[in-house]
Order: sequence, then C-alpha cells, then structure tokens
Amino acid sequence: MAADAQDQLTGATPPGGATSAAPLLVPLADAAGLRDTPQPLVSHGCWYPSADPTGEHVAFICDRTGVPQLWTGPVDGRFDGEGIHLLDSDPDPVTEVAWSPDGRWIAYTVAPGGGEHTRVLCVRPDGTGRRIVAGADSGSSAYLGCWARDGSAVAVTVAEPPLSLGGPPDREDAAVEEPEAFGELPADWAGRDGHATLLGGAHRGEVGPKDAGPELDGAVRDRLSAYLVDPDGVRSPVLVATESGAATLRVCDVSQDGRFALVRRGPRGRREAVVVRTADLGTGSVLRVADGDPWIGRFSPDGRTVWLRSDHEREFAALLAAGLDGEGLRTGLSVVAEREGSDLELLAFAEDGRTAALAWNVRGASEFRTLALPVTEPAAPAPSGGATGTAPPHGVALPHEVVTRISRAGPGGLVLALSGSQRKPGVWWVSGTASPARTPWSSRDEDAVPPGRPPVRPAPLRPAARDGLVLGGWYYRAPGRAEGRPAPCVIHLHGGPEEQERPVFEPLYHELTGRGLDVFAPDVRGSSGYGRSFVDADLGTGRFAAIEDVADCVAHVVLTGRADPTRLAVMGRSYGGYLTLASLVWHPELFRTGVAVCGMSDFATFFAGTEPWIAESAAHKYGHPVRDRELLRALSPMSRIDELRVPLLAVHGEHDTNVPPGESEQVVRAARERGLAAELLMLREEGHDFRRADNRRLFRRTAADWMERHLTG
Repeated sequence: MAADAQDQLTGATPPGGATSAAPLLVPLADAAGLRDTPQPLVSHGCWYPSADPTGEHVAFICDRTGVPQLWTGPVDGRFDGEGIHLLDSDPDPVTEVAWSPDGRWIAYTVAPGGGEHTRVLCVRPDGTGRRIVAGADSGSSAYLGCWARDGSAVAVTVAEPPLSLGGPPDREDAAVEEPEAFGELPADWAGRDGHATLLGGAHRGEVGPKDAGPELDGAVRDRLSAYLVDPDGVRSPVLVATESGAATLRVCDVSQDGRFALVRRGPRGRREAVVVRTADLGTGSVLRVADGDPWIGRFSPDGRTVWLRSDHEREFAALLAAGLDGEGLRTGLSVVAEREGSDLELLAFAEDGRTAALAWNVRGASEFRTLALPVTEPAAPAPSGGATGTAPPHGVALPHEVVTRISRAGPGGLVLALSGSQRKPGVWWVSGTASPARTPWSSRDEDAVPPGRPPVRPAPLRPAARDGLVLGGWYYRAPGRAEGRPAPCVIHLHGGPEEQERPVFEPLYHELTGRGLDVFAPDVRGSSGYGRSFVDADLGTGRFAAIEDVADCVAHVVLTGRADPTRLAVMGRSYGGYLTLASLVWHPELFRTGVAVCGMSDFATFFAGTEPWIAESAAHKYGHPVRDRELLRALSPMSRIDELRVPLLAVHGEHDTNVPPGESEQVVRAARERGLAAELLMLREEGHDFRRADNRRLFRRTAADWMERHLTG
C-alpha cells in the first residue's frame, strides 16, 4: 500500500488505548512435513483453496493424513501429482487459509485440540518461519480476516475473554433500565452449569475505538477486536474495529490506498457491512448483508465503490454496488446482479478487481458465473430489480453440484472448491473461459469415495407443512430396493438452524444407506436457500412450527410410499440435535429411536454454559434467556422429558464450548432415570465439529449400528 496509507495503519495508538491487548507474535519451531507426499487415505478431501500471486500454486486444507492440515500444490496437471507439500504437520485441525498477495506468507487458522478456540498462524511457503500471529494467550481465540493489498499485514479478529467470570452481577447495576439492555439476571443464574452470561447492553454493535464504560446490564461478556498485524513483526499491530458482546467481527477487505476497511459485524440474521476509516476508526456506510459465507465484498481499485453480497431490503441476496465519498459514506446504491428466487451465495473478484465471480444457490445446487463489473460510480437509489451497467455474465459448467469456495489464481484465473453427491470435496482450476480442470492433488472422482459401492444420488422433495409453507429436502434411497417398497428411514436434521441440505456426498448418509436404511434430509422452516422470510419463519414461537415441520416431513415420505411408518428414526447435529430431542418428546409416537449430536436439551443450561458470543447470536434466534424465559422453558426438550418413549444415543465432542457436553449428559441421565436405554458417545479431542478421520469414522459407525439395531433388528 502507499506509504501515507501505511502510516495511517501503523501510526499512533487510537484513543482509549485499545491496542493494549493487541496480539503478539510467538515464533514456533518449523513443523513442515516430509517433502514427499505421505500415503493418503483411500478417500480424502481437499478444500478452502487460496492461490499465490502467480496463480501457479495453491495452499489448501486436506485430510489425507486423517486430520485437516495445511498443504500446497500446483494448480495444473503438469506435475502429475508431484510438488505437493505438507507445511504444518502438527495435529491441530486447520480451518481457514489465505496466501498473502506478495507471496511471502501463508496465514491459516487452527483449532488446538480440535476445540472451538482457534488461533491464527503464518508460515512461509517453504514451511519455515512458522509463528502464532494471534490467539496465543490462554482463554483467547482468533480467526483470519483479509490481507492488506500489498501483503504487508494480515487482519485478525481476537476474542478477548471476559475480565470476570464470577458470581451474579450487583443487583443495583442489573436493575438499571435501558432500552437496548437485556435486563437483569435471574437469582440462580451463576449457579447453573457454566459461566454466567448476560447478553446485549447499551454498546452492543459498536465498531470503533470508543470506550464502552461500565455495562448497564451487568453482563459478563467477550470483546472482539480486529487488528492488522505485520507477520514479520516489524510494525506494531493496528486496531481496525472493536465490538463488545459481539457475535461476529471480521475484516473482509482493505482498500488499495489503505484509507478504508470493510468490516462484517453482527449476529446471524442481523449482519452488517461497515466501512471503517482507518485513520480515526470512524464509521462510514453501514448496510445489511446476507448470512452465510463471511467474505461479503471488496472495494473497487479506486476505493469509490464497495461491492457487496447483500440482502438489503430484499428477499434473496444479490450483488450490490455502494458508491462511497471521501469519508466512506454511501452516495448511491445499485443492483449489479440478481437471480429471481435464488441467493448469491459466494462472491470473489479477479486480480484486477474488475471481474466478479458469482455462485448462485439454485434449489440447493450452484450456478457459477463471471461478470465484468461497471466502472462508473453507482447511481443513487437502488432499482427494484434487474442489473446495472454490466456485460452479460459468462456461465461456467461445473463437474459437480456445489461450489463451496472461490479464490482468484493469478491474472485471469480462479480456483474453485467443489463438492457433489458422488465425491468428497476437491479443488478445480479455471483459466479464462476454459472448463474447470481438477487439480492433480485432488482425488479423482472414482477415488474420492470409500471403495465398495457408489454413493446414492439424492432426489429433491418438496413437502408441504400443515400451514401450507412449502419445505424442501433430499431423499437418499438405499441401493437395491425397488421403487414403491417402503423402507426403514432416518430423518436427518441439519444444524444452524440456517444451514441448508445440499446434494453433496455425506459419509454418514453413505454409511446408513449401506445398512439398508433410507435417509430423508429435510429443510424445515429456518433453513437458508429459500429466502429471508423462510429463514425468519422459526423465530420466537415459530420454533413450535419448526417442530411440527418434522412431523409433516415424516407424513410426506410415509404417504408417498417411500418410508415404512413403523420403522422411523430421527437424528441431527447442533440445532438438528436439539430438533431431534424436541421431535422425540413432541412426537413420541412417530419414531423408534433417535440420535442427538451436540444438541441443546435445555435452553437455560445452554445459555448459561455456552460462549458469550454464541449466546449473543442465539438470543436473536431462540429467544432472550431472561425476557423470554417462559418461551424457552416451553421449547426445551428437558421440560417434556417425561414424554420420551424410545432409546436415545447422544454424541458430543469433549471440547465443545458452543453447546457444552452437559447438554447431552443431562438428557441421557434423565432418560436412564426413566428406565429407557440411553447411551453417550464422547469423542476425544473434538469440539462442536468433528474433524479427525478416526473420530468421524467412530461416530458414523456407532450411529449406524444404533440405527440398524433399532430399525431392522
């Protein structure tokens, strides 16, 4: 970046002394793997690609050793699989990767011990110089943002732990009335299982260096701070934004001249794109953006426009262009690209900043387009439809159904991470208008699934809820069963609630169908992919309707002759684990058994034990733990545990701090006290997501054994 801009980003300490907790570099011993490729798993996946400036090599995540780790390899097939390097052989799973624009560093996020607290590291492309950039302090957590355009600094977000995790707040402080505050804690709050957590407050959502002062609601809260950090350690970290009681905070781009930073903030359902002036940390344009992928946009080369993936005043996300003045304030807004009935799901940009790469979510599958961007400043008010000033988009045919990530790869090139119903994820290279070519280190299609039998290709279903709302989902029929013959069926419920079932290879479904069990994976209300109204349809008391949706999905597969009504089971993970437990106690007559994975069983204990930033976000979706106490009690499976009638298997990661293991432990204990068969599988060295191949295999086989025993035995 320009020298004057660099001075702005590395100059004096902002007001309030906010850099006092800035991350410190911690050098580590080199942990590069052998220069030859370790013997891979028979079936492995590669994902999250990030290319070097030339576009000739890619850093990516691969689980060929059984753990997601950092690798590099060539993008094209000239090397026939050679030149692949494991850059960090430590066993901690890698979750994000970003190669610097100057090619000198690769930044990546890791999850120590497989848990939820992460840290950011940097390493040179030859595997030397490995160092912790952020998240080294005990109790802290950090994740990646963008690189500065010249590669001089990488943005990181650091979650600083609460200063106190003690008892209940002082009652006088908690009693202060304030419109934005969440209210006072119940008297028994601190005595519950986990840290006392009260959410919200007068300063929720701030971005900038302002001193929040004492919290009016007496909350015990995290503080997220975003910095630009020099991986060489020559310049001090520079504060970009702060937020107290935050759900998310990520620096998505820094303008070419360094004057502006594009920050994504806010809890799910209320995400915002904020233009921050780096000189004084003042706020410019603020615009609603869509949930989903955190990489929401980018500044134009001249900094006068910011391109955003946004659902501002829209049902579905589109590509918007916001004009900016010299202070970062919005001067105009226009729609650049939209697709009726479909969300813009992923957005990336070519090296010159003049071409956008777009992935649209069309009924669960991806449509991929490249688009030349307009060079004029967006006009003032946004049109209600259509597009402005662009050449016709160029469509790219995909070899598999779903794009999971897009990254630029040198002049005119892109790399895509793809998943599909017939293979595990891999990475493809796109050059110009040519068809995507599989990278040599991604498994061939025939090798990308476990040997023995091909995966089932799912069929889309559109059940109708009892109130007329049309739902969605994918049905997997076990091989060898004739059409019209009802089968034992597992209803699998995804997490989120805002996730969406996609037609991608799921090893769990492959295991279940191999046991002769059909799988129906529905999208009940609250899922993404069907518009903002559908996502919001489960808010508040709408959660009861989502529970009824599960029963309506069961009715659909039974009445259409697919599923045997006497051999049904339900399972799900995270929110799907909650919905599994809720379905078992609201509809005990429907199912023979259930498997709940990392699911909430009681909202009171969940809010007491989860991470503060998770609680902040969850309050928007489920209800406020104080004001909505009665609603949350009514929605909690533990409140109806006497209705449970069938055997239950619970599965949890021992390091899960999103949904603490106590949620599974208490429901298993309650089931046993009522004379029901109930088991708990606790996976070691795992958090909320199961990342290690041996643990994922143990989970799949245990769950499939349980289902087979109770549905076919």
